[in-house]
Amino acid sequence: MLVVTKDNFDEVSKEAAKLLATLLRRKPDCVLGLATGSTPLGMYKELIRLHKEEGLDFSKVITFNLDEYVGLPPSHSQSYHYFMWENLFKHINVDPRHVHIPMGMAENIDEFCQWYEEKIEECGGIDLQILGIGANGHIAFNEPGSSLGSRTRIKTLSDKTCEDNARFFENKDEVPRYAITMGVGTIMQARELLLMAGGAAKADAIKATVEGPVMAKYPATIVQLHQFATVVIDSAAASKLDGSYSGF
Repeated sequence: MLVVTKDNFDEVSKEAAKLLATLLRRKPDCVLGLATGSTPLGMYKELIRLHKEEGLDFSKVITFNLDEYVGLPPSHSQSYHYFMWENLFKHINVDPRHVHIPMGMAENIDEFCQWYEEKIEECGGIDLQILGIGANGHIAFNEPGSSLGSRTRIKTLSDKTCEDNARFFENKDEVPRYAITMGVGTIMQARELLLMAGGAAKADAIKATVEGPVMAKYPATIVQLHQFATVVIDSAAASKLDGSYSGF
């Protein structure tokens, strides 16, 4: 696991975009695993800039998103379908046929989850998976206690996650209690992982992820076992690490 620290989160976002762009230029038809929430927003803005100003080409890219709320239609302003199109896809030349986001309105969620797993495999697996991390150590919606071998499935969201996500809704009661999420085992099958984090609120989670034992209590700790995992964080998120980690 490579840990890279930057002075601020703007630099974290630019570094993450640089790493993704390097892969895309090397393999134009790469399969990307994408994340939502506030963490990847700066990276997406930089990717949009690279597309518009430097011609970064997304026309052959295939994407799979980590998760989606159950019960929110794609048109809902807080659905991850809406998030991805508003913050990335409609600004680049991605082929809509190559975009895959879990369907929170699926009639049979178990069947959909199985299809999602099979589709990832059909596309050759994920080349680079982007990850954020929750303050409680969750990745995607794999809450503390999730099986480290889990696959795409429905999960009940913890009170902490609902509290953290309530800022995107009118109030906490509007936050869906269930979500479809890629499993930890699914995430670990990606050929590369890129985990981003910023701010002092993530410092404890980053310390556990980077320096703590691997355990289901902190699902993000599993990235320690991945052969090609890069953790890019700002100085605030790195503030509780015992080791010395430097930037590129």
